[in-house]
Amino acid sequence: MKNLDLTAAPWPDYELLDSGENERLERYGKYVIVRPETQALWRKAKPEEWAKADARFEFEEGKGKWSFDKAQNKSGKELPESWELSWEKVRFTVRLTSFKHTGIFPEQASNWEWLRERVSKLQGPEVLNLFGYTGLASIVAAQAGAQVTHVDASKQSNEWAKKNAELSGVPESGIRYLLDDTLKFAERDVRRGASYEGIILDPPAFGRGPKGEVWKIEEDLSRLLAALEKMLSKKPGAFFLLNGYAAGYSAQSFLQAVEGVFGKSETGEYGELRIAESDSERVVPCGIYVRFVR
Repeated sequence: MKNLDLTAAPWPDYELLDSGENERLERYGKYVIVRPETQALWRKAKPEEWAKADARFEFEEGKGKWSFDKAQNKSGKELPESWELSWEKVRFTVRLTSFKHTGIFPEQASNWEWLRERVSKLQGPEVLNLFGYTGLASIVAAQAGAQVTHVDASKQSNEWAKKNAELSGVPESGIRYLLDDTLKFAERDVRRGASYEGIILDPPAFGRGPKGEVWKIEEDLSRLLAALEKMLSKKPGAFFLLNGYAAGYSAQSFLQAVEGVFGKSETGEYGELRIAESDSERVVPCGIYVRFVR
């Protein structure tokens, strides 16, 4: 496979304004927020911009929380509980969660473009999205013509994903939502002979299923990949996409895990997922990926 780092550029509703000193400054629509960023070991380039932040995620006594202190965040804006944004034809809501996340991962824009292109080359493919979270990849695939099965262990994430699909104009028949443990679902799907022309997965380092099942990437990823290899269609054009975040692994590790199950591919890529700063040559590494096409 080709080693290719993917860099997401700013778009109208999102931009990385600055980064440094273990933080990043981002604009989501008309609101500016500060979040921790362990990759940002460098100095901030635009220190004056940080005072304009509307909210800041901070750690206090080992716990994270959002600060809206107007003495520190001088914009004076009142942040709503959630607000709507868009990426091209995809509409979605963002909110400030207790885990510092916002409901989207902007670095995925490069993979959304690839996903849309892959689906559009197939005739109404069946696509499986595992660890589907708030469903932006599911929406991209559905809008491109796929019939999507979206699986997540969080009821809240599935409801959020459904809301995003409604905002994006995806009909209810376009995406099937399942509340399930991903590994159990995949192995059950193998037994029933399921086949998909596209598989997307975005596993956390650690997670729990709806019945308390424990997911540990170091123990369960190989087992999951083995099940998915049996389900990925052998048709030309079938595709596979694996993403990863902050688990301490390199892109090479993910590549070798995938190749150990699916074999080597001459039509694939792997590398870092990055976000480019506005008006700067700097990028923030945010994740890793492996993808290929049959």
